[in-house]
This record gives sequence, structure tokens and C-alpha cells, in this order.
Amino acid sequence: MKLWDKGLPTDQKIDAFTVGNDRVLDLVIAKYDIAATLAHAKMLHRIDLISSEEIKAIEKGLASLQEEVAKGIFSIGEDFEDVHSKIEFELIRRIGEAGKKVHTARSRNDQVLVAMHLYLKDELISIKEQVSGFVKVLLDTADRYKEVLLPGYTHLQIAMPSSFGLWFSAYAESFVDDLYMVNAALKIVDQNPLGSAAGYGSSFPIDREYTTKELGFETLKYNVVAAQMSRGKSEKSVSFALSSIAATLSKLAMDVCLYMGQNFGFLSIPSEFTTGSSIMPHKKNPDVFELIRGKCNKIQGLPYELSLLTNNLPSGYHRDFQLLKEGIVPAIQELKACLEMASYSLKNIEVNTQILEDEKYNYLFSVDTLNELVIGGMSFRDAYKKIGRDIEEGKYQPVKGITHTHIGSINNLSLPEIENKLKQA
Repeated sequence: MKLWDKGLPTDQKIDAFTVGNDRVLDLVIAKYDIAATLAHAKMLHRIDLISSEEIKAIEKGLASLQEEVAKGIFSIGEDFEDVHSKIEFELIRRIGEAGKKVHTARSRNDQVLVAMHLYLKDELISIKEQVSGFVKVLLDTADRYKEVLLPGYTHLQIAMPSSFGLWFSAYAESFVDDLYMVNAALKIVDQNPLGSAAGYGSSFPIDREYTTKELGFETLKYNVVAAQMSRGKSEKSVSFALSSIAATLSKLAMDVCLYMGQNFGFLSIPSEFTTGSSIMPHKKNPDVFELIRGKCNKIQGLPYELSLLTNNLPSGYHRDFQLLKEGIVPAIQELKACLEMASYSLKNIEVNTQILEDEKYNYLFSVDTLNELVIGGMSFRDAYKKIGRDIEEGKYQPVKGITHTHIGSINNLSLPEIENKLKQA
């Protein structure tokens, strides 16, 4: 069944090419299409285009379809072009003539638009919850290991003393920045495009404010052309939010892989979280974090993929938009899986508490030693030259155990302030 079918045959190769894998991808928006169909039908009843008896039948029919979706038994067979045609067909089959009225004042264009807006909104809220939970794991771990020092590096050279508390909470605060991006994307998708029809509105006296409230949108997309233009723009805004989270997560995964290496030995995870080698019995590979890194690097390319799909399209609907789902839907699922695995793994992490006993890390304290000379009255430039000479001549003696008191430093992590940022985000 095709909603645009006029009774003329379609070439099978053309049909297969144009439908693509929409039948599979559309399963994720089925419940949203049903919800939007119900809201639209109730609105049509309010303006006397659907009778009281008809709306009761429609509500009952859509409820049974929603139940099938929830149970995972709803499917889209090859006889159907997409989820929209399947739902309308099933509704007509179950309740008869009333089902033929739900497409009044509506187009597949605003059907998929509103379903995708609802889907993206729900997924962004879910990702926000996941990121928030992960940030709390990072903050708890930072607090647990706040006294354990860790070498800091610049240019991959030993630089200054850091700590596990500083390292974990750095990622916690960075993920808060990513939540700002998620909130921006939420603001964009939390607008109701239903009622824009094919992109130019309708001559029916529809009530768009009613469907906006019924579907729980914060506001509506007022201009019907702007509503249609949100196709692609919404997905791109979400992709930038996903990419932002993925970038932070990929960097964290890289640090973990590096720190688990024998040349560093800064931390470890239980053996059951690692994989072995087919010929080297000693290997404990951080495959989980390597895959998180790789998957997140792929997600970072998504905004550019979606931009290339849409950047030279004029206003109005184009079939190119169908391809947006192929990028955004899997990326959302991949990112959620990466967040889940990262959180699960880091809850079981073990840190090396004796790292700085190795003499090669003595130079970490050169800046603190220099600063003590400055506090004692020497100018910074003279103190810098003295410490430099001492290092070159092998006379350098590190001054350890100095407290860093300023906000956001080793001994003043400001964890409550970061947690407050998280709550606000």
C-alpha cells in the first residue's frame, strides 16, 4: 500500500530503490506516528470533520496498534512502503470507513516530520539522562581518588602533577558542556510541525495549537514552509549534539587505552572487561574502549554527512530527506550503547596509587619548586633560569607535597560546583 497510489503499477526495481530500508528504520518512529495520528484525529473531531462515533473507533483502533508496537509484534511487510501506509491500512482494516478519514488535512511530509520531531525529542531526553548519570559516576570516582596523584602531560612529555580527581572531574565538566549542545538541539526539535501538510498548509480550518498541546510540544513551528524546512535542520542540530558528546567520550576512551598500556600502567579494569590474544597469553586488550573510540569517531562525522545531503536543497520537500534516517537513527543507538558501556566499565576501574614513586616523574614538580623560589623573593625569570640550570647539571631536587589552593586545581576540585552545573544543564 502506498498513500500516493492512484491505481497505476510501479516498476519493482524503482520501488525497491525508492523505499530502501525505510521499513526497518520506520519501526523506531511507529509509536510516534500513531500518537500524532491520534492527536490529528482528535483535532479533526473538534472541527467537526470526524464524528463522535468515528473518533471513538479511531481511538480504539490506534490503541490496539500502539499495544502491538509496545509488545514488539508490529511489523511493516513488503506490501507497504512505510510506517504511515501500514498504520493507515491497519486502522482501516480494523475499524472500517472511519480509518479513511485520518489523512484529512495531512500529508506524509508532515507525518514523518512530526514523528521524527517526537522521536528525536524523546531520544535527546534519554541521552541527557544517560550523560547525567555518567557525569555522576565520574564525579563520584573523582572524589574517591582525589588524593591520588597522576602525571600531567603536554606534547606527550611529562609536564606537571595532576590527579585522578582532576582527570575524572575534567571529563565530568566537559560532558556538561555537551549537555548545553543537547539542550540547544532539544529547543529546535521541541516544535510542532504538524499541520504544515505538504509544506504549504491546508484550506481546512485545522487547530494547530490543539495538536501542539496534545503532543506535548513546547511550541509550534508557525510558518508552514519553515516547518517543512526543519526537515534536515532538526536532524543536523541533533547530530551536532551527538557529535559533541562523542568527541568527549572518544577522548576519554583514548586516555583509558593509553593509561592501561604497560608503559604507563596508570589504571586497570577487571579481566572480564578485556579481551585476549589468540597467540599471546599475557594480553588484556581494552577492546571496549577501543570500540567506543572508533564508534564515537564515526559519530563525529555525522554532521558533515547530513550537511552534504541537505546543503544545496531549495525549500520544499525532496526525497533526499528520506536518507537522513539512515544516519541519525543508528548514530543515536550507537552513542547510547557507548555511554552505557563506558559508565559500566568505569564503575569497576582500579587506579595505581604508586605512580609517582618512579623517579622519572620528579620533573613534574619543577614548576612547584620554581614557584617556591618566587614566593621566597626571587623573580620568576631568575627562578626559571636557576631550575633550568639545576636540571641540566643534575642538581635538581623536587619540592613535593605543595598544595594547589585555587579553584579547579588538584587540591580544590570544586566538585559541588560542577555538580551544580550539571543540575542546571
